[in-house]
Amino acid sequence: MSWNTRSPRRRAAVPRWLPSRCLAVGAGLWMVLGGLASPAMAADAIGPRFKQDRFAIGFWVAPQTDEDNEGRYREIAAANFNLVIGLCGGKSPRPAAEQLAMCARNDLRALVSGDAVPDTLPDGPACWGYLLTDEPAASQFAGLRGRVDALRRARPGKLAYINLFPDYATPGQLGTTNYDAYLSRFVAETRPDLLSMDHYPVFRPEGDGREGYRRNLEAMRREAVAAGIPFWNFFNAMPYGPHTDPTEAQLRWQVFTSLAYGAKGVMYFCYWTPRGDEFPKGGAILTADGRRTRHYDEATRINGVLKNLGPVLMRLTSTGVRRIQAGRTQKVEGPGPVRVLEDGDFLAGEFRHEDGRRAVLLSNQHFAYSGWPTVTFAAEASRVTEVDPKTGREIPVRDDSPDMPGLQLSFDAGEGRLFLMPAP
Repeated sequence: MSWNTRSPRRRAAVPRWLPSRCLAVGAGLWMVLGGLASPAMAADAIGPRFKQDRFAIGFWVAPQTDEDNEGRYREIAAANFNLVIGLCGGKSPRPAAEQLAMCARNDLRALVSGDAVPDTLPDGPACWGYLLTDEPAASQFAGLRGRVDALRRARPGKLAYINLFPDYATPGQLGTTNYDAYLSRFVAETRPDLLSMDHYPVFRPEGDGREGYRRNLEAMRREAVAAGIPFWNFFNAMPYGPHTDPTEAQLRWQVFTSLAYGAKGVMYFCYWTPRGDEFPKGGAILTADGRRTRHYDEATRINGVLKNLGPVLMRLTSTGVRRIQAGRTQKVEGPGPVRVLEDGDFLAGEFRHEDGRRAVLLSNQHFAYSGWPTVTFAAEASRVTEVDPKTGREIPVRDDSPDMPGLQLSFDAGEGRLFLMPAP
């Protein structure tokens, strides 16, 4: 979630504005705690594990102001977010207990700093868990396992949250020769309850980063499915460095591409614009002095769709992702839910619903053009339903151009649509 590794070319020091240094490690204390619990001992002592009960819609950088924090949390909820990561407050960061109370009053969940003795950490119904660290190297995994186990014993059912490097981090940063080894070691050595990473694609004609974004999501999908755990990812919502200011379609593209790969949470970078010379343009969802940018209304619209799709997304298990290339008619081999898709550039995220049905999330991979493909599903159209993005209800699939042959479906630039059909 930090911007420190947004590019393999540069890594900056952690800025001083981070509230209470919420991601600091407290190495001496945790070495003692970690040394007290071997993996075998921890397995016997640990109680219930964290279970995600809703699709996570969050961000990095909570409100950095000393004024009207209650109103700021109402503002977060009004934009259809449901998760706050990190502490709030400007010159005087608010206590975590106060933040959790504001979250509870606004039906928000929070991940607060875990840099304390586990028995003393704040708790409550709005507390989903605790941040342990951001972008660790593989050499840190063994020590993190001790922290994770100690936290689970003290706070059963809470999330020990660790955010990982993206796949464009260097081998020196990862501590492994490649990214797949980094992920597999993390899962094996820390036994996480979910995976999380940050990847910020560049949207420039001379430097299109979308393929790397898809590649990183596929790596996360593969490890998460193998481990039987969800994954989240941070995506970019502001201009900085080589990044242009994303359009609403580019925000949508990042979100729905993540959904096609099975993400159970998406996090905006950033909500409140960090101060400092790395972000001179500002341009996050809120400016550094708390004014809404156009991204606030854009996020409100996108998040509203996510909240409506979320209950169904949480009941799906990813079974694969297929790229359906632009300008081709592609017959899809195998038992997937889409047989033919004509005229488009799409991802088909394929899923199994917990009730046995099949599902597919079709995501338009153009962020500058709408898509209007002809789709043949694996079931008769009369047996296909769509999760309505406006209500969350299942509705019969509708032909968007009934005067043309076949089933026509229209997609806005970067948009995704979720369909369900009977088991084969």
